[in-house]
This record gives sequence, structure tokens and C-alpha cells, in this order.
Amino acid sequence: MTNSRVGLTLIGLFKLAKGITLFILAVGLLRLLHKDIETTVTHWIELFRMDPDNRHIHEAMVRIFRVTPKQLRALSAGTFLYSGMFLTEGTGLLKRKHWAEYLTVISTALFIPLECYEIWERRTWPRIIILVLNVVTVWYLASGLKKGRR
Repeated sequence: MTNSRVGLTLIGLFKLAKGITLFILAVGLLRLLHKDIETTVTHWIELFRMDPDNRHIHEAMVRIFRVTPKQLRALSAGTFLYSGMFLTEGTGLLKRKHWAEYLTVISTALFIPLECYEIWERRTWPRIIILVLNVVTVWYLASGLKKGRR
């Protein structure tokens, strides 16, 4: 397998993994619509043996408990859309479709300014790593498109 095939395969698999993860999350959000969110979240916290008095867990719980059904539906719909986009990109890249490279370059590059702003506001290692991965992905795919990789 050539380097370009390995790179496209890795990026495609990464996009598929993100798409599947978001799809599962979107389904989970929809399932929360008809349940008592407080009971469900409390159950998950107990199941994973998290300390509900932990400042971060407590803040997350307060935010989650404020979510309305309308917000939950909107969040689920947006998550389904992102899932579909990532699944389309991943499948297209694995099938070596030229359009998938363009789609991935455009959709990934669009978020780079937002990621830079988020790092400017609050610098964390996960944000920096995500930015670097996205810049490398855009650079790799764009340079391949410029060279006319097929």
C-alpha cells in the first residue's frame, strides 16, 4: 500500500469512527427525550462510580438538568447531521472517491478558525491536539489534491 493510500485509509477510518460515535450519541440523546434526565444521569454517575460532589461532575449535572426537550431534540438533530457528514467523508475516502477529499478538506478547514479562537480563550491540550490533527489532515489532503493524487 502506498503512503497516499495509507493516509487516506487512516483519515477515512478516523472519520468513520467519529461518525459512528456521533450516531450513537444522537440516538442516546433521542432516548433521553422520554425519560427522567435526572434519574438517568444519576444512575450513570453511580454506575461509573463518579463522585457527584466533584466540582466538575456537579457543574455538568447542573447544566444537563437544565436542558429542555426542545434543546435535546435540536442537539440530537445536529449530532445526526454531523454524524452523516463524517460517515459520508469516511466512506468516500475509504472508497478513494475524489469528491470525498474535497469535502473533507472543506469541512475540516471550516472549523480551524473556531478551534483557534477556542484555544485563544482557553488553552487545553485536547483542543491543541484536535487543532493539530485537523491542520495536518487538511494539509495532507490538499497537498494530495494539488499533486493530482488518484
